[in-house]
Amino acid sequence: MIRGWILDVYAADLGEVAVWIISESGQRIRLIDRFEPKIYVSGKQDEIERLASRFYNNQDIAKWGFAQKYAHPTDTQKSRVLEITLKDYRKTSHFTREILRIGDYAKFEIHNCDLHCDRGYLFSKDLFPLALVEIKNQATELTYTLQDSVASIDYAVPSLRIMKLQVKTAKKGKIANFEDPIGEITLSQEEKLVTIDSSDEADGLLKLVDLVCELDPDVILTHGGDSYLFPYLIYRATANKVLDRMILSRDPIPFSFKAPSGNTFFSYGRSFYRATAQRLYGRIHVDEANTFVLSEADFDGLIEIARTCRVPLHTAARNSIGSSMSSLQFYQAIKDDVLIPRNKSIPEAFKSAYQLLVGDRGGFVFEPRVGAHDHIGEVDFSSMYPSLMANNNISAETVLCKCCPDSPIRIPDLGYNICTKRKGIVPKTLRLVVDKRLFYKKMRDLTQDPRLKEVYDKRQIALKWILVTCFGYLGYKNAKFGTVDGHMAVCAFGREALLNAASTAEANGFEVIHGIVDSLWLKKTDATIEDYKVLCDKITAQAGVPINFEGRYKWIVFLPSKTHPRIGVLNRYYGLMENGKVKVRGIEVRRRDTPQFIIDAQTEMIKALSEANNATELYLKIPQALDVVKKYRRKLLDQEVPICDLIITKHLSKNPKHYRQHVSQVIAAEQLIKEGAEVHAGNSVKFLFTSAENKRHERRVKAAQLIDEGINPDTKKYLLLLYASAANLLSFAGYTSKSVYEPIKGQNQKSLLGY
Repeated sequence: MIRGWILDVYAADLGEVAVWIISESGQRIRLIDRFEPKIYVSGKQDEIERLASRFYNNQDIAKWGFAQKYAHPTDTQKSRVLEITLKDYRKTSHFTREILRIGDYAKFEIHNCDLHCDRGYLFSKDLFPLALVEIKNQATELTYTLQDSVASIDYAVPSLRIMKLQVKTAKKGKIANFEDPIGEITLSQEEKLVTIDSSDEADGLLKLVDLVCELDPDVILTHGGDSYLFPYLIYRATANKVLDRMILSRDPIPFSFKAPSGNTFFSYGRSFYRATAQRLYGRIHVDEANTFVLSEADFDGLIEIARTCRVPLHTAARNSIGSSMSSLQFYQAIKDDVLIPRNKSIPEAFKSAYQLLVGDRGGFVFEPRVGAHDHIGEVDFSSMYPSLMANNNISAETVLCKCCPDSPIRIPDLGYNICTKRKGIVPKTLRLVVDKRLFYKKMRDLTQDPRLKEVYDKRQIALKWILVTCFGYLGYKNAKFGTVDGHMAVCAFGREALLNAASTAEANGFEVIHGIVDSLWLKKTDATIEDYKVLCDKITAQAGVPINFEGRYKWIVFLPSKTHPRIGVLNRYYGLMENGKVKVRGIEVRRRDTPQFIIDAQTEMIKALSEANNATELYLKIPQALDVVKKYRRKLLDQEVPICDLIITKHLSKNPKHYRQHVSQVIAAEQLIKEGAEVHAGNSVKFLFTSAENKRHERRVKAAQLIDEGINPDTKKYLLLLYASAANLLSFAGYTSKSVYEPIKGQNQKSLLGY
C-alpha cells in the first residue's frame, strides 16, 4: 500500500500509463497502470450496427459493445451508442478519421475523441493532480482509494522541489541563435546555487544532466524554456553528439530533435503566440514566459487550477483559462453520461430583427459624471455573471429546452424558457468554483496567519480567472457546451440585476454617479458605512447574487474622453479610498505599453494628488502634480533617465509583413528579423524611440535587443509622452498637453521643439 500525492500522469507503453507519486515519506515513486481509451459513435441504429460488424479483425480495437448514453447535450433520454475501446490512445485521431470516412462524413458522429490520454485516465479513475490517495499496486492494475476531494479548501500538498534553470549563450552577433555555443548554465534549488562553466560544451551538458539527477527536482522552472532555452539545449546537444544522453526527465526519456514551433491564436480581440510545450516525464517543466496562471497566482494558484479543473500541472501552466475550464466541463459530462461532441453542434435560435435588437445588447452601463467627486461609495456584485449562470441554470442544454416550454424561469427581454427538470453542465461546474472562491476570500480576510492569508488569496485569484472567462466562453464558437442564446441570457439577467440594484439604491436616497455591468458608484452625503451595508443586504436579497461594499472614497475622478471632453469614459478613473488605497483604472500607469519612466512620473503625480482629503483639496494639489512633471522633464533633459526605463513594449496583432503601415513595433520587428530572430503574430516587441519623426522609418526606433552604446533616445518624443500622461491625469480640470507644458516651461525656456 502506497499513500501519497499524484504528481504526474502520461502515456507509457501500449495500453499503459505511468503515474508518479510523491509519498508521505518523501519518496518519488513510478507506477504503471493499464489504460485503454474509449470513444463513442452515434447515428442510426442499423448504420452503427453495420459499422460494428467491420471491427472483428481490427488490430487497433481492444473491445467494442453498445452503451446507453446521452448522445447530445440537449437530449432528454439516453440513446444506444457504439462504445469502442482502443488499444493505443495515439491511434485515436486516425481511427476517428477512418470512421468519418466510412460514413461519408455524414452518417456518424464521434464523441469523446478529443480527450488527452492523461485527462481520460484521471476522469476514468475520478482522480485529479496532487490528490492524496492510497494505492494498491496489483498485478494488472492500480486500485485507488481517494483520501481527498476537489471541493476541499484546506487540503495539504507535498513540498515540491523547485529548480530554476538559466542558460547564457556566448553570442557572436547582436541576437543569440542556436549556432552560438553555451556560455554558462545556472541551477538554483532551495539554498543551493550551481554554475556550470565548462570549456567543453558536451561535458557541460552532461554535468547538467548529472546535477538534475542528483538534486532530483519535481519542477524545473525556466524563462523561455518552451520557445528558446530547451530547443537551444537540444540543438547544442545534437551538435555535440550527446542528444541520446540529454535526459532531464525522471523517466529515462531523452529529448528528440525537432525544429521549434508554436501557434498563434486569437482571443478576446487580441492575438497571442504560444510556443510548443517542452514536456518532461516525471517532472514538471514550467515556462514563466509561457504561463498565465503562474504570473497571476504563483504556484498556489497553479495547484488550485490543476486540482479544481483536473488538468495535469504541466498543462495547467500553459493552458488558457478557457481550456482548463473546458476540462472541468468534460469531467462533469462524463460523470453525467453525456457524450462530449467532436464539434459544437448547438446552433443559435432564430431571432427576428426586434429580438436581436433587444436581446443582443451586452451589459448595462450608467455614463459616468465627468469630474472630481467626494462622498462616493462603491458597491460591486461578487462573481455576478457566474452566479447568474449557476442560479438561473444557464447552459447549452437548458436554454430553450423542449421539455419545459412552460418553465417559470424566463430570460428577460427575450422571454426564452430555461429548463427546470435538470441542472446543466455549465452551472454544475460553476457552482463549485463560485463557492470555493467565496470561501477563500472569506478565509483570507479572517485568518491572522500571513502565509495562510497569501495562500488563500492566490487560490481565489486563480479561481477568479475561471469565473472571469466563463461568461465569454459561453458564447465562444468552439465551446462544446456553450450557447449564444445562453450568452445573451446572462447579459439580460445582468442588466436586470444592475437596474434593480440602481433603483433600490435611489429608493434609499443614494444617487448613481456611475455604473458598469456589475459595479455602482453611489453618492449620499450623510451615508454611513452601515447604510451602505444595509443597502447591500437589500440588493443581495433581491438579486440572489451577493453584492459587496468595496469602500468609500475621499475623492474619485472620472476622466473625460480625449476627443469629447464632456463625455465620460466608462473605465477610466482613479481615486483615493478612506483606507488609504489608491484605485486606478484605464490610464497610462495601468497600460502594458507604457515605459517605466512614464509609469514612475504618473505614479508620483497620483501620490502628490493623494494628499488631498476631498475633491476641493484635489484641485489645490494640481500645482504639486505639475511640479512632478517638471522634475521628470528635467531628469530627461539632463539625460538622467536610464535607457531601460524608456523601453516601450508593443504587441503584434499579425505577422510584421502583413502590416501596411510602418508603425513602431513593425519597424522594431523588421530589425530583429534582419538579425536572424523569429518574430510571430502574438509576440510583443520592445523598442526605444530614437528619431520618431524621421522620414526614414528604419531610424525612428531601435529594437531593445539591438541597442548599442551611443544610441540616444528621442527626447522630444518622450517629453510629449510625459505631457500627454500628465494631461490625461488632469483632464478632469481641463488640462491638455499644451496647458501642462505652459506652466512648467519657464519664461526664458526654448519652445517645445527646441526643449
